[in-house]
Amino acid sequence: MSAFALFADTLRLASDTDDRSGRLLCDWDVLSPTSHMIRSSCGVQVSPTSGLGDPKRFDYIVAIGGLLNVEEQLPYEAVHFLRLAHQKNVKLIGVCTGSFILADAGLLAGSLACVSWLHHSDFKARFPDIRLTSQSLFVEDGNVTTCAGGSAVADLAALLVRRHVGAAAERNAIEILQLDRRRDGSDLQSRTPIALPVHCDRRIRAALLCMEENIDDRWEIEKIAGHVGVSRRQLERIFHSKTGFSPATAYEKIRMRKAALLVERTSKTMIEIALDVGFASSAHFCRRFRLNFGMTPHQLREKMRNRCRPTAMAD
Repeated sequence: MSAFALFADTLRLASDTDDRSGRLLCDWDVLSPTSHMIRSSCGVQVSPTSGLGDPKRFDYIVAIGGLLNVEEQLPYEAVHFLRLAHQKNVKLIGVCTGSFILADAGLLAGSLACVSWLHHSDFKARFPDIRLTSQSLFVEDGNVTTCAGGSAVADLAALLVRRHVGAAAERNAIEILQLDRRRDGSDLQSRTPIALPVHCDRRIRAALLCMEENIDDRWEIEKIAGHVGVSRRQLERIFHSKTGFSPATAYEKIRMRKAALLVERTSKTMIEIALDVGFASSAHFCRRFRLNFGMTPHQLREKMRNRCRPTAMAD
């Protein structure tokens, strides 16, 4: 819902100068193959304003994502419409889990996709052949743009306003939305996988996001440093001076945090969790887990079970 509302409202605020919701400078429609109300995951219903028709009548077509645990995010007619738009070189945008819709339709082949850190693992598992980032706010790759969602949708919509309407319209929309500035697509997502000092170095945040994206692959620190654009020695020096611990320690903290969530919230075996967070054996994983949390993964799982187990009361 936030992705839909932020995109549409940024256009609305940029479309005239008197905040009267006029459509003087840009226009939009809510498309659906039927006239039925579209129910969002939070329960709010949206009314379509147009059928699908010819995609060439639009400059951009935006796929708004929904829940991932449904069989069909979009009906077949809508997926066909997106493929037809792609064939006709109409620019496509996937916002939030809309990137999954474009990938399912085969429209991200050869492109770099951008998704939220929250959905990185799901996307990587479902589409292992698609290049992926969860660091940027959005990525424009040819005629296809993918966006992480959340407030980044307003940044993307404002960029399009600036490009096609003008700087004054962009500024009007940004100021009414109470945003300090429009962020660029290359800006980092607002995510720190472990607690950090306030306003920590951008290179540290980028390194931590890279670690989180590659928990199961377990990248070498030297490779992470290269991804951030510094040497291994420089990265270690930055970490020690800004956080008091090494990149390797940070990586283990991230892996252990992910492991604890898997222990608490899934029924996976310990070897499955160990492999998920980059350990080759469950024995080594359990030892490191105990050092970090003061209990074994089995003890944590049992603790969670006892917490959730209903208690019997006798008269």
